[in-house]
Amino acid sequence: MDFTLSAKTTQYAATLRSFMDEEVFPAEALYHKQREELAASGKPHGVPAVVEQLKVKARALGLWNLFLPHSKDPHHGLNVTEYATLAEITGWSPELAPEAINCAAPDTGNMELLDIFGNEAQKKMWLEPLLDGRIRSGFAMTEPDVASSDARNIKTQIIKDGDEYVINGRKWWTTGAMDQRCEILIVMGKTNPDAPDHQQQSMVLVPINTPGVKVERNLSVFGYVDQHGHAEISFTDVRVPIANLLGAEGEGFALAQARLGPGRIHHCMRAIGMAERALSLMIKRTVAREAFGKELVRQGVIQEWIAQARIDIEQARLLVLKAAWMIDTLGAKGARKEIAAIKVAVPAMAERIIDHAIQSYGGAGVSQDSPLAAMYAGIRTLRIVDGPDEVHIRDIARLEIKPYLA
Repeated sequence: MDFTLSAKTTQYAATLRSFMDEEVFPAEALYHKQREELAASGKPHGVPAVVEQLKVKARALGLWNLFLPHSKDPHHGLNVTEYATLAEITGWSPELAPEAINCAAPDTGNMELLDIFGNEAQKKMWLEPLLDGRIRSGFAMTEPDVASSDARNIKTQIIKDGDEYVINGRKWWTTGAMDQRCEILIVMGKTNPDAPDHQQQSMVLVPINTPGVKVERNLSVFGYVDQHGHAEISFTDVRVPIANLLGAEGEGFALAQARLGPGRIHHCMRAIGMAERALSLMIKRTVAREAFGKELVRQGVIQEWIAQARIDIEQARLLVLKAAWMIDTLGAKGARKEIAAIKVAVPAMAERIIDHAIQSYGGAGVSQDSPLAAMYAGIRTLRIVDGPDEVHIRDIARLEIKPYLA
């Protein structure tokens, strides 16, 4: 394994760090001010003007669609290992930076699905405007009435009727669907409940304004209202053309796995960026504060937190880079154990460091006066997003045990 950055990636990283310092970090206060103003006017999911301004600046720098290695877009992407470094940098400002460079979830995963499995008409209709940053999308997989940690439990029906599919069901945690720019949903449901377990599901493209699609409500995260929203959506006799099928019938489970593998690299590297920022904030805070006759940073317990944080971050980064390298060389299936491992290890590591940073801030750490409280809410959620810890632990154990049972 060689994690040395190519000249191209080194340049992207340098440009991105400068963009973060000169544009993104200074824009954070304005972003939150504009969000407050939009919420006060009855538009909690309105797009702050500063977001579009940052997108224009990022695109002018060539910081655009860097996650998509297969794309024919002129701003071509990098492989998973190369992009991982950039994802970590954006994790320092997770609300602003990923979207500013058009590398925000769930659009990244949806664009990858369209890029790999979409036909030419689907790419023209949906991938191109997503690549251009003109629209946003949602991924409707999780359901409120079943244990969605096992995707085979999905109950949403996608029934063929002539030259159309009829969709009935209910989804939630469809991130992005509250955003006024969201125009397309990728919906996973059952097309053949009598097929083998992993061949019952399919994915279809559903424009969000299709009759029968109803955005029921937004779901908050520990009381935080995401700008893009996490929607609960009902589908009642929703009709779409058969041409809206993504991939082939019965491939929905396989498509979900193809989508989630690289996506977990993105999530984990951004989480490492969050941990790095939390560590930086903790050090700055404890240098500036004094208790019991000396700066907090000179207290033994604080130094232990700092040292352990550095050890944990370095270990986590190496594990994620290994998983990314394996995806690039062996494919997501060949990196299954490593992908599961990072999904457990990295959120727990980041949660621990952010928690210590909050503790070092005292009351300010749980308020809106620092980014730590929102970071904590987001990172705690990551232990559930894309599969809960327990599912990944089970998978790792099974893969470890398998050779001994052969």
